[in-house]
Amino acid sequence: MRVALFTEVFLPKVDGVVTRITRTLDQLTELGHTALVFAPGDPPASYGPHRVVKVRSVSFRPWYPEIKVGLPTARIAREMMAFQPDVVHAVNPVWLAAYGVLSARRRNLPLLASFHTDVPSYTTRLGNGLSLLRAPSQGWITGMHNLAEVNLCTSRQMVDRARQVGIREVDLWPKAVDTVTYHPDARTEQMRHRLTGGEPDAPLVLYVGRLSREKDLDQLLEPARRLAATGARLAFVGSGPGQAELERMFAGTPTVFTGYLGGQDLAAAYASADVFAFPSTTETLGLVALESMASGVPVVGADAGGIPFVVDEGRTGFLVRPGDTDTLTDRLHRLLTDPDLRGRMGRAAREDAETHSWRAATETLVGHYEKAVERHRGRRPMVRPLRARRP
Repeated sequence: MRVALFTEVFLPKVDGVVTRITRTLDQLTELGHTALVFAPGDPPASYGPHRVVKVRSVSFRPWYPEIKVGLPTARIAREMMAFQPDVVHAVNPVWLAAYGVLSARRRNLPLLASFHTDVPSYTTRLGNGLSLLRAPSQGWITGMHNLAEVNLCTSRQMVDRARQVGIREVDLWPKAVDTVTYHPDARTEQMRHRLTGGEPDAPLVLYVGRLSREKDLDQLLEPARRLAATGARLAFVGSGPGQAELERMFAGTPTVFTGYLGGQDLAAAYASADVFAFPSTTETLGLVALESMASGVPVVGADAGGIPFVVDEGRTGFLVRPGDTDTLTDRLHRLLTDPDLRGRMGRAAREDAETHSWRAATETLVGHYEKAVERHRGRRPMVRPLRARRP
């Protein structure tokens, strides 16, 4: 199968969406499929055997400079039609991927769209006037998804949410995690020393991910202050537009900011922690929570968004009502001070992660590609196909 994949984010940026795309491309290669990736920013020219088309883009300033907004050009349509895809996959159709949706419809091609980021909620969290875009952005996203034969979400909770906002033909793209890279054996004393600020014997709470307002990381400030009395440390691994603000906010607490880590360093960071804290309420899945679980580290997360799809309350971690500082502090404290509970939950978390492979998730995706093709064949053409030179 030949897949034209449009994405709003790609390498060298690293986040949960990019990880899912690259792992999926790895598995598509092994399964004998070929993809052509359209991506903004400064992506590599290829990923494995799959060619990547760099799309002209601009920075989403001042709200989120890391995000590059892809701009439509006639070249995109020419490249796609020359590739002759069997199906078009639009990942988070907002800007560039939305153009992929429109291009697929105008050229009468089978279309699948996947929902990974709750953009309407982000417009409220990021502030600076973006909240006015919440309603129109939700309408735009719903409209784009409803042009697809198949829509996928990465958690059961988001499947329900998508249906509530009017998105049709919704199904689940199963969760998956790399259990080879992320493993309890990746723990090192060197990384433990780094994350605790030179106090490797101190209890350690870890967060991994973007440092930005929509991640609700301010919710960890009061727990960090209270747990400091027990000698506990907090480490933030990652970077983002909110880093400077968070560093000021957590000044005076035993908190370490490492910046971005990748590869074996990231695996070591996960495995070297005692507890993973994930207060975000806007996650559609929470891949970092899965990676922590694969590392044998239990999660204390918000009982919101897609996190309950990852964390089994009381078995692989704890779920806490958003904004409940006392309970969040209590659950972190229980895991930090009870090695038996922490060990039991950590082992259960690892066992759960081992059941979610990228191969199985990608085979399911390919099945949905085939479903999109079948549904497309059963429909009458929406419009007359346009020539490839049309944007």
